[in-house]
Amino acid sequence: MREHESITHLLNPAEAPPAGFPHAPVGWSPEEALATAAREGLTLGEDHWAVIQALQAYYARNPTVHLRELHDALDEHFHLEGGLRYLYELFPGGPVNQGCRLAGLKPPPGAEDPAFGATA
Repeated sequence: MREHESITHLLNPAEAPPAGFPHAPVGWSPEEALATAAREGLTLGEDHWAVIQALQAYYARNPTVHLRELHDALDEHFHLEGGLRYLYELFPGGPVNQGCRLAGLKPPPGAEDPAFGATA
């Protein structure tokens, strides 16, 4: 958590991130992610939550998010599980595009292209 955020949370505990999601954007909740996932036909499991946490942490560390860099960071972070192929199995709408939506983050420009990063 960044220093200015910790002060904000002390002044307004309602803005504290949900437990287990220290980098969640203000106003985001796991319940919101579950509802979005249900609308998109996904059932979130532990693996989905790990990607959501990784996306939130990446956004917290990087003030400017570039699609290619984020895609590469996710591929590297989840390399042992199968990298991009694994991530696309979890998030058929794209690990960046759909993952960001579920994480309460704005996908970087170009993430909506369904062909980007195709693994088939």
